[in-house]
Amino acid sequence: MNARTPRRAVRLLVPALAAVTALAGCGGEPDGRFDAQAGTPSPSCIQHQSQDPGSAYTGREKSDPKSVLEMMRFYTANGTKTYCDGRPPTDTDRRWTELYTALGGDAVHVTTG
Repeated sequence: MNARTPRRAVRLLVPALAAVTALAGCGGEPDGRFDAQAGTPSPSCIQHQSQDPGSAYTGREKSDPKSVLEMMRFYTANGTKTYCDGRPPTDTDRRWTELYTALGGDAVHVTTG
């Protein structure tokens, strides 16, 4: 063993650790959060949701009331606005609006088509 062996091991170990860390993030199901466009409290159009509803919204007794209320408030105030890209709701958007109505939100406050 010479003086270069530890450096070589470190050079091999760092990329391996980076790969393991990246893969660890891929395991398990994503826990989707609602994007209430916090930077734009009164948007003229709405953005598509990028994640399906997660356990903070669907976990029944384990749901996060603050997150649920934020989503409900957003759709009540903005749910009939057009999407900023002019396209119809995606499947992910529909899952959120279906959750909104399942939790008691009035369907007149959301775009379904």
